[in-house]
Amino acid sequence: MGEHATVTAKIPVELKERLKNLGVNVSRLIREALELEANRLEGERIRRLAEEAGEILQKISAEELVEAVRLGREGR
Repeated sequence: MGEHATVTAKIPVELKERLKNLGVNVSRLIREALELEANRLEGERIRRLAEEAGEILQKISAEELVEAVRLGREGR
């Protein structure tokens, strides 16, 4: 996993005790929650960029796309 950074958060004492009594590994829970959130945000960003790319591509005619592909192939 490589290097690690420490993050801190303040939570109510009662919540910390409840989690401890339930046997929750808080460090693991936080890591997993942060990983899920990072994945969700990255997915949103990719979807947004794909939508923007689609909007741009819709403005280009089929003939222009075919010509661009043809020029790209000839350039190799």
